[in-house]
Amino acid sequence: MNQQTAAPEPILEPDLRIVDPHHHLWDRPSLPPAREGGHLFEDVVRMTPRYLLDELRADAGSGHNVTATVYVQCGAFYRADAAPGMAPVGEVEFVNGVAAMSASGIYGPFRACAGIVGHADLMLGDGAAAVLEAEIRAGGGRFKGIRHVNASDSDPAVLGPMSHTPAGLLGETAFRAGFAKLAPLGLSFDAWMLEPQLPELIDLARAFPDTDIILDHVGTPLGIGAYAGKRNERFGVWRDNMRELAKSPKVNVKLGGLAMPFPGFPGLDGKARPSSQALADLWRPYIETTIELFGADRCMFESNFPVDLWGCDYATLWNAFKRLTVGASDAEKAQLFSGTATRVYRLA
Repeated sequence: MNQQTAAPEPILEPDLRIVDPHHHLWDRPSLPPAREGGHLFEDVVRMTPRYLLDELRADAGSGHNVTATVYVQCGAFYRADAAPGMAPVGEVEFVNGVAAMSASGIYGPFRACAGIVGHADLMLGDGAAAVLEAEIRAGGGRFKGIRHVNASDSDPAVLGPMSHTPAGLLGETAFRAGFAKLAPLGLSFDAWMLEPQLPELIDLARAFPDTDIILDHVGTPLGIGAYAGKRNERFGVWRDNMRELAKSPKVNVKLGGLAMPFPGFPGLDGKARPSSQALADLWRPYIETTIELFGADRCMFESNFPVDLWGCDYATLWNAFKRLTVGASDAEKAQLFSGTATRVYRLA
């Protein structure tokens, strides 16, 4: 797809240490040409059919002081001939290999995939334990937890090709039996869900107060499909649910994912390249409210690359985050940009 390019911005606070706690790697066949009425999320894969270590290194090395990253599942390189439920172990094996390449030091001090968040089908119930234990072995000490995507909405236009998760997943008896295996193994849970689903996570966090939970993308506010033109109207609902969620002390939040199509922010259309100041102005209500509710020590900025490339490039994204923390103390910035991620994902 064609993008409107702009001159690169000067890097703000280039010495500020960053641990990027959310990115993906993949090598996917290119989609056919865009079709009229196709979902915007399909453009993400068209833009980046390949995103592996070289592409990640180029982004991380674009000027900001990114010292390490955490990989988050995206269904990449599953085992083709695995026993039922074991296919996701292949993703952990693949990413651990990438991490080992980076840890060799031949590319410099940057440590890609220092933490790995994989996937296990928690609907296996008690059977999820065997998958988790296999992923721990495959991760070489880097496997930190799983993400079982539960984003769902009754309007298929909201998620488009991502519409494959049944509603109410977090409350299913089998899911909770699988979820109960995480904490005893020292593993965390990343939740990608949509803003109207936040009450489901509130209930889950109350039911499992000893499990570390990370909410991705500030809960993914919506402004497309059935929610077109209603994002601002629903802001208060989002804020109230986030306030309730913050009462569970083991819940942390990733600040990002707002350059995806789902929130429907004006000026973000997959082609325009807004400035970091424009992005900061768009995202400020969600970012500042989340930090206020959870505190800097439970929040972490994330790139969500290459998915957020739909809205901006890597360097501009981190400039936007830095603009959003101009008034923060050095200690707060240290938590938001590296400290919280290092603690939550138990990075060396």
